[in-house]
Order: sequence, then C-alpha cells, then structure tokens
Amino acid sequence: MTDAAAPPDAAAPAAPTKPARIRAMFTAIVPRYDLVNRLMTLGLDQRWRRQTVAAVAPRDGVVLDIAAGTGDLAFEAAKQGARRVLGADFCPRMIEAARRKARRLPQTATVRFLVADAMSLPFADASFDAIVNGFMLRNVADLSATFVELARVLKPGGRLACLDLTPPRGLMRHFFSLYIATVVPLLGVIFARNYAAYRYLFDSLAVHPDADRVAAMMRAAGFRQATYRVTGFGTVAIHLGVK
Repeated sequence: MTDAAAPPDAAAPAAPTKPARIRAMFTAIVPRYDLVNRLMTLGLDQRWRRQTVAAVAPRDGVVLDIAAGTGDLAFEAAKQGARRVLGADFCPRMIEAARRKARRLPQTATVRFLVADAMSLPFADASFDAIVNGFMLRNVADLSATFVELARVLKPGGRLACLDLTPPRGLMRHFFSLYIATVVPLLGVIFARNYAAYRYLFDSLAVHPDADRVAAMMRAAGFRQATYRVTGFGTVAIHLGVK
C-alpha cells in the first residue's frame, strides 16, 4: 500500500504591495505625524511648505494638494489666496486628521479633503491651475507614471511644485545619512512609538533619484519646464514644473 498523496501546500499569502505598506505605515503614525515632522526638521518644514506653495503662485487659482497628509500645504495655499483648494491623500486616517485640523484653523472655508490616489486621480483633464505635494515622491509605486497623471489634471500653463528630500552631495552626505539612520528613528520611537516608519525614511532615500533625475522625469511626463532649488543644507529639493 502506498501513502496517499499529500495535499498541495496552501499558497503563501502575497506580500503587501508598496502602496499597501505605505498606507499602513502612515495610518500608524497619524497621531504624532505633525509633531515628529517639526522635531526632525527643527521646524524648517513649515518654511519649506510656504516656499513650495509660493512657487505655484496660487492666488485666485484652483489648487490640488496631493498626498496632503494632515493638510499643511492645502491650508498654506488657502492662506496665500487660492480660490479653491482640494487636499487628497490615499490614507483615510490622514484625511480624517486634516479635516479635524481644518475645523480649528482660520482661512479653511475654501479647503476640502478627499481620499484619492496620486496615480489614479478622480478628476477630469485640466482641472487645476496648480498642484503641490510635500514628501510624496519617495512613496509612490511609479514616480514617472505619477508625474504623467499629475500633468493630465493640470491646466496648460499650470504649475507643479514638489517638496521632498533629496540625496545630499558633498560633506553633508555622511552627516545626513547618519542623522536619518539614527536620530530620526529615535524620534519616531520616543514620540510616535514606531521605529520602522521612521527608519523607512532612510531606506526610501537610498533608492530615490537625485534632483537632476527627478527634473528629467518631470520633463518626460510633459512639463516643458522643470527646475529645482535645494535647501535644508542640501537635503531638501523643491522642484517646479510648468505644463
């Protein structure tokens, strides 16, 4: 007598996709998201956000803040005179936090928030005069495709401004690598009780294209002009594209 054939092994569960991992990570850190941002940038992120919004000249325009998080760029666009602002993020908990913040802040009557994915936006072509985003570029599954989608919903002549970390050059490279590999995760543990989410910052930057390459990707996606300036001791880039 022969043994009965063993049943085939059940298929192993599929590994979470990058969007699913990122969504779960941001969901976990919502309660301390703003606080840790202030701490790890020494408060400079607020200045960078003002500069990012100013780059698109939002006054009297319709502005999209994509990957809005808790809404800081959207609120800044309203403050700088945008006629209407939509803040979108693919993490529902972030949008809930942004809506709560809107109820506490002045100049938010023109701001609305919704859940939406940067790679598949629920808007018609040429819907916006300007688009801004902060610290989104490292988190999308396909950066080139994301730029194409942002170009689609932007009006001809409209502006896109992207604020994000960039691999630093020169002497700052070693110091910054040490800072985000050790100090930033420590802040995450102390204030957000989450090491992995803030260690991800270092891991994502290691594979993120440099500022020149990001500008080239923007041009390839349909932005006839794509420039950038570096700030934050060479660790942050603000890219500006014109459709």
